[in-house]
Amino acid sequence: MLNFEALRAARTRTEPFTYIVAEGALSLDEAAGVRADYPAIAKTGYLPLSKLDSHGRFAELISDLQSPELADVLSDKLGLELRDKPRMITVRKLSKESDGRIHNDSESKICTMLVYLNESWDKDEGGAIRALNGDQSMDDYAEEVEPLAGNVFAFARSETSWHGHPPFGGERYVIQTTFLINQDELDRKENRGGLQYFLKKLNPFEGKRG
Repeated sequence: MLNFEALRAARTRTEPFTYIVAEGALSLDEAAGVRADYPAIAKTGYLPLSKLDSHGRFAELISDLQSPELADVLSDKLGLELRDKPRMITVRKLSKESDGRIHNDSESKICTMLVYLNESWDKDEGGAIRALNGDQSMDDYAEEVEPLAGNVFAFARSETSWHGHPPFGGERYVIQTTFLINQDELDRKENRGGLQYFLKKLNPFEGKRG
């Protein structure tokens, strides 16, 4: 399902950090099918794939995100070696206003790819991710990517890979694939994600960060 040629055709940017932006990684019809088969998610934030039901078109996309081909493509585009690295997939359907604040990923993450699935988007309402020039201002950015179906934002983690998006509350479909430095880090994050998922189920009013 995932259009790997669209990823290969994307231009690699190196400032303010190494990243690619691709369009057409999924067709509108394919994205609609993925949304139709999306797991039943009633909480905000990213949830671990291991805690969610996976079937139909959603499962087809997940299979591509777990494939060796994705590791090949991102290794080439981002100048990394990902072919022997473990990966973690997390899934979002809903955002809250406090999500998306300026941040940089931890050193345990090598790179992250975001696949967006929304049918339409009004970027004036917020929610479009930005590759930021620093950690001081959301308005100081190199590029903005709307969470529209088929759009992809993938980046190599570095000391300058600051990113975030203006506040948005509502449906924001995105699947995140993260390559990690080793299996121990994957196990730790999966265990932590499972605990957070359990706590969210216990307390639907708990404050949640995406």
